[in-house]
Amino acid sequence: MNTKRVIGAAAALVLLIAGAWRWFGHSIEADDADHGSAGGAAIAAVVKVARGPMDSTLTLAGEFKPFEDVDVHAKVAGYIQKIFVDVGDHVKQGQTLAILEVPELEAQLGGADAAVRRAKQEIGREQGEVERARSTHAAAHSMYARLKQASDQQKGLVAQQELDDAQAKDLETEAQVSSAEAALSAAAAQVEVSLASQKQYNAMSNYTRIVAPFTGVVTARYADTGSLLAAGTSSSTQAIPVVRIAEVSKLRLVLPVPESIAAQIHLGDPVKVRVQALDREITGKVSRFARSLDLQTRTMETEIDFDNRNGELMPGMYTETQLLLAEQPSALSVPLEAVTRNGKTATVLALTAKNTVEERKVTLGLEGRSRVEVVSGLNENDRVVVGNRSQFRDGETVEPKEVAPGGSAGGSR
Repeated sequence: MNTKRVIGAAAALVLLIAGAWRWFGHSIEADDADHGSAGGAAIAAVVKVARGPMDSTLTLAGEFKPFEDVDVHAKVAGYIQKIFVDVGDHVKQGQTLAILEVPELEAQLGGADAAVRRAKQEIGREQGEVERARSTHAAAHSMYARLKQASDQQKGLVAQQELDDAQAKDLETEAQVSSAEAALSAAAAQVEVSLASQKQYNAMSNYTRIVAPFTGVVTARYADTGSLLAAGTSSSTQAIPVVRIAEVSKLRLVLPVPESIAAQIHLGDPVKVRVQALDREITGKVSRFARSLDLQTRTMETEIDFDNRNGELMPGMYTETQLLLAEQPSALSVPLEAVTRNGKTATVLALTAKNTVEERKVTLGLEGRSRVEVVSGLNENDRVVVGNRSQFRDGETVEPKEVAPGGSAGGSR
């Protein structure tokens, strides 16, 4: 029993010594490797400063809206006698959407028609009165004129009383003519009043036919046959609309442009729009903008119009839109990861001809998705370090390893 224990202990000791020796040998190799790498220059990923086209874009989220979108109300109160459209129906401008039944309006229109007829008849009667008054006046005036002439030719031939009576009769009939003419004018004015009332009720009667204000599609229907509608002309009543119509053959893309770049927006600016639901890009131009900022969001509403006669786009679809703010056909640029910013200053790590790291201050210009323009501080074909810049120091000699333009051999800057 003791012999077995001694043999087991000896075997365990041998295994322990072998493991320790193996670990010690690996440590020596690692140390040797570390010493070897420390003796050489560090490898630095670099890219050359190059010229090429640059542009500055802003990506904004937006959504399509109908070019026109309204709730169609009734002008007069009444019951829906018949409704001809439903959700999804395409309608043309002037097409009848529904007909209202307004019994009291029909009675008012009938009364207006009768008033016009009566006023016209009154004109005829007054015209007769004018003619009669003129005839009576003509006879009285002739009688007075003859008596006056005879009296002037021979004094005492005509009694003065008879002459005075004839003159009074002449003046009375003249006054009757003026009165008849005034009555005729009043009758004519009454005709105008009656005609105006008739036109008003005719116009109101035309409003019993509700028509489409423009060509579009019915997106909502709020009432059915027999529904009572209030007149949609007063803000004091909550009038229910009949339908909602949207013009979808042409859409507006509405973008909230931030205050910082609002002044750079111009009519006709090119726009690239990616429609997520369709997974494709379309192009457009700025059609209009508000020229004022929303006080709550500090953004300016900007719109782009799109032809949608094929019906591919739908109101409410979200988009990612790129606004081109500026562009340079030949700009000196470096990858974004080569630049370190500190407030308003920016620096890069450039390599000298002897592969020595040199920190340089640069002035930046346009900034794209992966590159930024260098206005001053670098020349074409200069080499700059990309990747993890913190492992390099100013004045350190490195071993450069050129990577593809726009590529990165390390982490973020």
